[in-house]
Parts: sequence; structure tokens; C-alpha cells
Amino acid sequence: MEEEELVQKKMMFVMRKAPHGTIYSYEGLEVVLITAAYDQDISMAFIDDGVFVLKNDQDTTGIGIKGFMKTYFALEDYEVEKLYACNESLAERGLKKEDLIDVNIQFMNRSEIAKLMEEQEVLFPF
Repeated sequence: MEEEELVQKKMMFVMRKAPHGTIYSYEGLEVVLITAAYDQDISMAFIDDGVFVLKNDQDTTGIGIKGFMKTYFALEDYEVEKLYACNESLAERGLKKEDLIDVNIQFMNRSEIAKLMEEQEVLFPF
């Protein structure tokens, strides 16, 4: 049986949920890392409460879980370099660019992120 060649797809992971209280953000990050191992064209959009995922200095001791924010610094090692944060979502939640972790984030308006979503072959909402 011949081995099939893996076809690269344009994939966007859309992070819409806050990082704690549900498993969505953590699971989304895990799927991104697994998918990146298969050499796909991956981007991530942080919209709605998903922008809280990027907030720096998150202290999870009060909720009794281990934080996973440091894993975002490994994305570049997996060649996941297209990270987009929604300007309106940040403003609505009182966050500024300096409140976020120091990874290569591009800041865009909702309409710009929507256009990027239209260009994708696969969208994964988390």
C-alpha cells in the first residue's frame, strides 16, 4: 500500500472562550500543537473572551489548576507564527496590547479577521 502524501491546508483555530472555566482554550492549544507537527499552514485568531488567553501574568493558584500560558511561547518553535487578536474584543474587555504575553501577535479589526477566516480551508472553533 502506497503512503499518501500529506496535503497542506490553510487552517485557522479560532479561540473564543476564556482560558479558565472550560477546557476549550487548553484543548484548542493542544490541537494546534498536534496539527503543527503535521506541517500545516496554521493561524490562530483570538476573539471575544478568547483574548483573555493572551493576558500576561495569569495566576491560576486560586482556582487550583496549572496554568498553560507558557506553552504559547513554544508556538514559534512549531512554526505557528500567524496569531491575530481582535482590537474590538480587547477594548470591550478593557485589555491593551501591553497587557498581553510577549508573542508575535498581529492586531486586527473584526472585519479583517473575518476576511482571513474566509480565506481558510478549515476553521476550528474553540
